[in-house]
This record gives sequence, structure tokens and C-alpha cells, in this order.
Amino acid sequence: MVVHLSDAAYRAALDALFARTTGQWKLGLERVTGFLAELGDPHRALRVLHVAGTNGKGSVCAMLEAALRARGLRVGKYTSPHLVDFRERFIVDGRPVDDAAIAAWLERWTPAVERRGATFFEATTAMGFQLFVDAGVDVAVVETGLGGRLDATNVVQPMVAGVSGIGIDHTEWLGTTREAIAPEKAGIFKAGRPAVIGEPDAGIREILASEGRRHGASPIRVVADEGQATDIQVTAQGTAFDWIRPSGTLRVSTALAGRHQAQNAMTALTMLDTLPPDLWRPVEDALPALQAVRLPGRFSRHGAWIFDVAHNPDGSAVTALTLRGMAVEGPVVALVSVLGDKDWRGMLSALAEAVDHFVLTDAPTAPASRAWNSGEVLAYCASRGWRAELERDFDRALAVAPTRGATVLVTGSFHTVGDAMARLQVSPLTA
Repeated sequence: MVVHLSDAAYRAALDALFARTTGQWKLGLERVTGFLAELGDPHRALRVLHVAGTNGKGSVCAMLEAALRARGLRVGKYTSPHLVDFRERFIVDGRPVDDAAIAAWLERWTPAVERRGATFFEATTAMGFQLFVDAGVDVAVVETGLGGRLDATNVVQPMVAGVSGIGIDHTEWLGTTREAIAPEKAGIFKAGRPAVIGEPDAGIREILASEGRRHGASPIRVVADEGQATDIQVTAQGTAFDWIRPSGTLRVSTALAGRHQAQNAMTALTMLDTLPPDLWRPVEDALPALQAVRLPGRFSRHGAWIFDVAHNPDGSAVTALTLRGMAVEGPVVALVSVLGDKDWRGMLSALAEAVDHFVLTDAPTAPASRAWNSGEVLAYCASRGWRAELERDFDRALAVAPTRGATVLVTGSFHTVGDAMARLQVSPLTA
């Protein structure tokens, strides 16, 4: 299709799409299913690896993409949210989809989005499927947005579905306990399709496996039952570990930093191991690709700055553990802004184990309706005896933080990390 939108019209169309994020989440598959049917059901033409999880799913997707591309396949990767550039959501062969392709889609389908009342995520999910079909990808790696069972991505019939770790997040939609959240994530398991469970907790693993059996998934592969990670080493170059399996021991290395990346790597490798021969060979073939994988915003380092999008207590605890394990130069300053509906108390408590000083601020792109009460947060820090200061102006906070220590961690939300990367001119597309 020839693109007729001017640059200004394209930006206006994107703004109109972004405006659809202001309402409440509308979970369910009816709208997206109807919209996709109008598009010609592009998702049915894709071979998909589907990944859900509270924490870790982005890392698993990045490893899957890297390994499949190294295999010589043309790979599409759909993830959310983006940090700086909308195109980060749609990656083909390691590069974002062109503006022109997005503009063409917007020109053709925005009226249908509005007519059907599709949400922002439903529209972008449908867009991603169509862009991948148009790009002729061999396989698509698709990350869920929220939950799994009622997530807009759950219209696919995947070659394999994987669930990484289960944590407490989005409690207003998914439940307030891991036991309640697990079945929602397991909703991506499909009858007759392989299911891979990467969750480390035995009790939650059993819930996920039980749900897999209920959905008729086959085979069901529990990563912890097939091997263990030992001798985990985390350095500035990433993470390395021994994967001890009945068939032998593999030394696995990934450029992603953190002890948790061992579990994510085993989950990704097990998912790859379920694929048909035309897409995959022995897992050993994936190992070189994992050494080169990159994932902006997941403990990614740029000089004295570390960017990490942890936005729940489990994620923040992992960030703190990684900070301590890597023995980064101190003092460590955390520039933090968290959405008000998140458990910021739990997050700060986890970070305080590894942080010397907090600079609290307000991320400019965070929705006003979800902004945290930074004054209340400062008072909470004082009550806990933590060194903290409040600088509501984000640009001033970015200037102040490096003067308070040797290493600056930017964390709390995708908004916080994305806003900082944009101002510091660190591009997620090239990082």
C-alpha cells in the first residue's frame, strides 16, 4: 500500500492511538477477535512462540529471538510497552519496523479501531500480527501484555507457550496472590501444543502444570524437573552457569546480567527444544547467540548509569540482588519514580538493601491518573531511616543523581526508564 500520510498526519494518528490508553484495561478477546477477522486473521498465518509471566518474559523473548535469528530465520518480536520509540514493539530481523509500514496500517485501519472501540493494546497487537505477515517472517515471538488468559495476544495457536516467573502485579485484574495469578498466566496454554513452565517455586509450578493439563497442553515440560542451574556467576559481561541435565552438563552464558537470567535462559532453551526440526536443532546450537543477546532496560549499563524497568517488589528484589552481586562502584544512587497503583513500599524496601541514596521524582510520561504521591514517598523513606531527597522536576533529578554517588540506577517503571533514556540520548534501538 502506498503511504499517503504526511509526517504530521502520521504523528497525529499515533497520538490518537496513544489516547486510547487513557481508559481502564478491557480484558477479553471478543473485540480483538472481531477486529482481526476484519483484517483477514493475520495471526493464523504466523508460527508463534508465546510467552507470559510477571517477571522474566521480556528476557525469555529476547533470548528466543536471538537464537532463532542465529539459526538463519526471519524473526518478528512483539513486546510491550516501549521505552522511547513506538517501533520498539515491532522488531523484524533485529530492526524496528519502518515508520512507513506503521503509517500505512494506521491510514487503513484507524477507522475500524475507532468503530470497534478497540483498546490501544488490542490495536497494536493486531497491527503487530499484520506487520509480521507483511514482512514475511518465518516465526514470531509474542509477549503477553497483561496476564495471559484474557490478554489480546491470546488469540494465537502457538507452536509452544512458555510461562516464566509468577509474581504479584496487576492485582486489580489478575488476583492478589501468586496462586490466583498463576492460572491467568497459564491461560496461554493450548490443547495439543507444548507448554513450558519456568517458574522456580514448586507450589506455583504445580498449579501451572495442573492448568496445562486442564487445557490439554502436550507435552508439559517443567524446567526445574529437567535440570538445575549451578555455579551461577554474574559479572559485568553477563551471567554464566552450569545447566545440569540427565543428558549432560552445559555451560551457558548470556549477556543479560543477574542470577535470575539462568532461569530465564533455561526456559528459553527448553521452549526452543520443543520446536520442529525445520526450526530448531539441539539446544547447544543456541548457546553462542545467548552470549550476544541484548535487552534495553533490563539492568542495562551505560557508563555510570544502569537502567532497569523493575516495577514490582519481586523485580526490585532481583535488581538489588544483581547490584550486590556485581559489586558496582558505590555509593549507589537510585533515581526512582513508580506508578501510584504499584507496591512502591515493597519496591523501595527491596532496593534499600543495595542503594545508598534515593532521588525520588515524577516521570513525565506517567499518566497523571496513576502518579504516585512523591511527598508521601519521601516521608515514608524518612520513617525508615533511608537517605532520600525529592526532586519532582525530572530533568533536575537527572542532573542531581550523579552528584550523589558513583553509580546511578534508574528504575521504577517503563516510563521512568524511557524518559531517562530519551533525555540522556540512550536509544533502546541501538543500546
